[in-house]
Amino acid sequence: MLAKALYQSPDAFTDTPLSRASALPQLTELFALTPYDWKSTMKKTLLSHPVKALALALGLFSSAVFAADAPLKVGTTAAFAIPLEAAVEEAGKQGLKVELVEFTDWIAPNVSLAAGDIDVNYFQHIPFLENAKAAAGFDLVPYAPGIINNVGLYSKKYKSINDLPQGASVAIANDPINSGRGLQLLAKAGLITLKPGVGYKATEEDIVTNPKKIKILQVEAVQLVRAYDDADLVQGYPAYIRLSKTFDAESALLFDGLDHPEYVIQFVVQPKSKTDPRVIKFVDIYQHSPVVRAALDKSLGKLYQVGWEDKK
Repeated sequence: MLAKALYQSPDAFTDTPLSRASALPQLTELFALTPYDWKSTMKKTLLSHPVKALALALGLFSSAVFAADAPLKVGTTAAFAIPLEAAVEEAGKQGLKVELVEFTDWIAPNVSLAAGDIDVNYFQHIPFLENAKAAAGFDLVPYAPGIINNVGLYSKKYKSINDLPQGASVAIANDPINSGRGLQLLAKAGLITLKPGVGYKATEEDIVTNPKKIKILQVEAVQLVRAYDDADLVQGYPAYIRLSKTFDAESALLFDGLDHPEYVIQFVVQPKSKTDPRVIKFVDIYQHSPVVRAALDKSLGKLYQVGWEDKK
């Protein structure tokens, strides 16, 4: 049976589903303001049975013991929930109990995972995780790849990249992680070139050439959908374009795809959970179940690619 809960931090956005899911642009500020002491976790006793107590005394049990009959708690956000729900149902049919915990912001999933309130989360790529670890000291690791949500360049005014005029206005995200991805996408489109090796950490200072002299406008990621009406070209996130229902999410002039595999969404765990058989089984179901693949196709259409070796 699927169990869903909504967790909301004091800094979570609550006006619309789009803005709730788009807390990332204020990542740095949120980490600074969020009043969590993730290191202060509750100590849980494993001594629920005398035999276990004896085994613990003998060193046969430790905090790394995973209760096979306890439900696996998987944290996520709205953009990834539907295919995960299919995986949860499929896991139940295979005897694995899973609870899906849906968060309304992008900070709480890592806080909850670090505190041990959930067992695994699925909502972030490696650049996001690395930034979160640097900001808050989380001891979390990527366990297995999921999908990559394609990010695109959209235009209301032009039908191709080549049609963009000199001095065209281009809106990209203003946060450190997504602005780098936007610049990489502009480089792929041939609009700019970047210094070699800067990767997702690219900034405007890393632009080497800009032949069309495009004017880059950095705005909050949540505002990029709205910028579609005004800018000549906009960096866009299909999952949130669909939520906004303002234009066709499949109409991008260019998608980034697997050119940058660091943006593949990861199943993330505490280091001790890498051998948790429940995590291993659930990830295998997500990656290889035809039911889950059908749910991904229905939910995301052509706007995703799998990040693992696909035997389909």
